[in-house]
Amino acid sequence: MNNIHDLAILGGTPAFSEYLHVGRPNIGDREKLLQRINDILDRRWLTNRGPYVLEMEKKLSEMLGVKHCISMCNGTVALEIAIRALEMKGEVIIPAMTFIATAHALQWQEITPVFCDIDPATHNIDVNKIESLITPRTTGIIGVHLWGRPCNTEKLEEIAKKYNLKLIFDAAHAFACSHENKMIGNFGDAEILSFHATKFINTLEGGAVVTNNTELADKILLMQNFGFKGYDNVVYIGTNGKMNEMSAAMGLTSLESLDKFINVNHQNYKYYKSELYGIQGVQLSSYNEIEKSNYQYIVLEIDETQTVLSRDQIINILWAENIIARRYFYPGCHRMEPYKRYFPHSYLLLPETEKLAKKILLLPTGTEINLGRIKKICGIIKFIVSHAKQIKSLIEDKPITTNYRNFFEAH
Repeated sequence: MNNIHDLAILGGTPAFSEYLHVGRPNIGDREKLLQRINDILDRRWLTNRGPYVLEMEKKLSEMLGVKHCISMCNGTVALEIAIRALEMKGEVIIPAMTFIATAHALQWQEITPVFCDIDPATHNIDVNKIESLITPRTTGIIGVHLWGRPCNTEKLEEIAKKYNLKLIFDAAHAFACSHENKMIGNFGDAEILSFHATKFINTLEGGAVVTNNTELADKILLMQNFGFKGYDNVVYIGTNGKMNEMSAAMGLTSLESLDKFINVNHQNYKYYKSELYGIQGVQLSSYNEIEKSNYQYIVLEIDETQTVLSRDQIINILWAENIIARRYFYPGCHRMEPYKRYFPHSYLLLPETEKLAKKILLLPTGTEINLGRIKKICGIIKFIVSHAKQIKSLIEDKPITTNYRNFFEAH
């Protein structure tokens, strides 16, 4: 790129002919997947804890070193069932910097999510702010391992024990990650996994609860199958949270490519780190190389005081180039409905969440992104930051590009 008018937002040709997504699904061995699907069709056992579901649960338990894994139709239902099984009620403390499902899983059950600020260094819940939020109505804490970087589990467990609170971890980002050489899945009363299509390991749609508490696991297993214990014997209130066999087949196929997917993500992360180094106002969030990580998110913080262009202006420019960068989790749960109506002044207690929500920018990675594409993406970012003042004056009042609109219409 030699001239600012080469930018697609200013009339140039998009750098990429196809959309480059954050969280585009990884696909494992297609032939192996189709073999499994044909086997399922031949068996005519499509759901109700079939052999593929049981095999996947066993493999996940062994891999994570946990006693119990109960697969679910999705991560949100897994979280809702775990909350109910632990008999949480009243108020539960969570970070506001998380996907809205974390809050909704509580509110759906008439439990009030109490939003806690984050540690700006880790983006995870600030453990030093939790105790001030505890009231007589507080029954639990949900920590979120954002970007796959573990929470301060030790401090959270200490607080939970001190106040006799239940502790769940939303580990939707953290499958195959470790903390202090222990796999995520072994902390708190239970941890929740997501295998949504956007996760680096997916089951098309799915999730799981993992726990070392046998009594809790037995209860969750009942609750995810209408409360059935054996044939025609309902012993507990429950719902339908079961994973189907097709999803489990996809999960098993994904797990067979786990090392490959992680290696690709790690290679992409290191190359992004190299290519983005030294760009003023652009900071790449790092991973702890000592621990196991899935490296599935490329997370930038944009400091507008240095880049001149705002995070949203940079995203608009990238989208015009068909680089579908994302802002997670903007604007924070506390500014979404119904929470902004219930707690209109909560932002006053969440200064770090407010700052971060305006800075975060995620870039595409995964098996669809190669080093050549990364070099090109980073080259565009370097170019727009180095010509920021010129570009800003030309796009300040510019409407959203046609490509941007078309993306929303198509998705």
